[in-house]
This record gives sequence, C-alpha cells and structure tokens, in this order.
Amino acid sequence: MRLKRFKGNPILTPIPEHEWESRVVFNCASVFLDGKVHIIYRGRGKDKVSRLGYAVSSDGFHIDERLSEPIYVPHNEIEELGCEDPRISPVGDRLFMSYTAHGHTPNMLGKVRNSIQIAMTSISVKDFLARRWNWSKPYYPFPGVDDKGAIIFPEKIGSKYVMYHRIPPHIWVAYSDDLRYWYNSNIALVPLYEWEYYKIGTGAQLIRTDYGWLVIYHAVGRNLVYRLGYAIVALDDPRKVLYRHPKPILEPEKEFETQGDVANIIFTCGAVVINDTVFVYYGGADTVICVATAKLDEFLRPLRLWGTH
Repeated sequence: MRLKRFKGNPILTPIPEHEWESRVVFNCASVFLDGKVHIIYRGRGKDKVSRLGYAVSSDGFHIDERLSEPIYVPHNEIEELGCEDPRISPVGDRLFMSYTAHGHTPNMLGKVRNSIQIAMTSISVKDFLARRWNWSKPYYPFPGVDDKGAIIFPEKIGSKYVMYHRIPPHIWVAYSDDLRYWYNSNIALVPLYEWEYYKIGTGAQLIRTDYGWLVIYHAVGRNLVYRLGYAIVALDDPRKVLYRHPKPILEPEKEFETQGDVANIIFTCGAVVINDTVFVYYGGADTVICVATAKLDEFLRPLRLWGTH
C-alpha cells in the first residue's frame, strides 16, 4: 500500500509578495465541506512567526482560490512565536481546530522560557463557510506540557469526546466531557518499526470507516527521515489497534520533499475522503504543500482479507 503523488505537486508554494508567507508554506489542515476541500495552512515569512492561511479546492488537487491575508494569528505570549501545524475536526455544527502554540511560558524560577504546547479554538461551520473568522478564544488543554498534534475524534466514543495527541515518542489518547477539560491520558500507539525508531506522532484527522478509525500518522526513523504510516483502530476503543501497516505509505523521494527548509520531511495534518478516494495533504521539506491519494479500499484491504469485519 502506497500513496500516489499528484503529478502537479506542489499545490501551494510561498508567495514572496506576501510577507507573512514569503519563505515557506507547509503542514495544513483540511476539511471537506459544501463540496469543496478547505485548506488551512502554516505560512512563515522573514520574521519566522507562523500564521495560518486559507485556500480552497473544488477537485482536491487544484487550488481555486487563496486568500492574501492570514485567517489566524498569534494571540498572546504563549503563542507569540507562532501558531503551527493546524488540524481540524468537525464536531456537530462547529469545527474544532488544534495547533501548536509556540511562545513563552514561565518556569519555576520565575523566568520565561520558549515552549510548545497544544492550543484549541473553534468556529461555527456557518461562519467558516461564510469566511467570517470568528474563532473562539484559544485555550490550552495541557498547560505547559511539551505536547503537539491534538486531533479530536469527530464523534463521541461511548459518552466521551476523545483526542489523540503526541508526547514523544508515542501517540496518546485523552478523554473529555466538554471538549475543554481532558483527563485519563494514556499511551495509544507506540513506535514499532525501524522507520519509526525515534518517535511517531499524530497526522491527519481521524477517518471513520466500517472497519474502524483510519489513523494516518507520521514517524521519524533512525536517519531522521519523516515518513507517513497508517493504522486502523476500533470504533469503540481508540487504544485497540486492529491493524498496523508495517511499511511507510509515503516517504521523501522528490526534490520538493528531500530539499527545502528542513530536508527529508513528509508531514501531514489533514486528509479528506472524496467519493472513495482519500486525499492526504502534506508538507514537503517544511517548504511547500503537496497532495497524495489512495482508494479507501486500499487502506482497508488487510482487514477484509483477514475477515476482521
């Protein structure tokens, strides 16, 4: 099982005339709404502060429109160095966006230090589609913890909301009654293979299938190359892994993946399903944005062959 790159990659590149995204654009969230793929991506200019921009595609491959100004910017000292790696999950009539807040927090000696942690915000689907960027005030579910990559499951499991997040080297799961306060955080997936030697981390939002939740994640091998893999976890238990693919489904090969701001990185924060095809959006070498696809059935074939369903 391998993802197939779009021949027109990259689909988004920096725009030198836009100061906030003049150097790099990468690591984007994606959501399929109203018959279109909406992309929220990370851009960075000369000041090295990450802000979030917006683009839209009708077919998943070609960009129809891209806004010239960011739609989300840092709010306070916790994220003043950047809002990074957004991910979006539709829950009811709202979209919940997580991102990495890069900024400053106090330490025990009363001094400030550079920090990264999960930040969360949300917006109504109605406002999002109307491009009224009425994001809720950000909050930080694990204050001060070196944590990234929160992904909210799009529906409750049992009576709880569920989140995957990343504390190296594992993917963790946490639960909530109100999408704000999270508890019972435990390890959900751990590195297994050589290409996952150093760590694994969250990737695209969860995709519900008849066989289980499709989890597309990133992994870092011994040679510091970032690759993508996938697993299927039970619909009723995010810690129960039904299948784990033993090989990467995408790894750096093209020049726009092997050379750039940071070499040899393929990193996803978003995927959508259009008809029977999974579109995976990924950053190449922390510099450009690309897309690769596979039929949903290809991800599920091992479970079908084993008669799990």
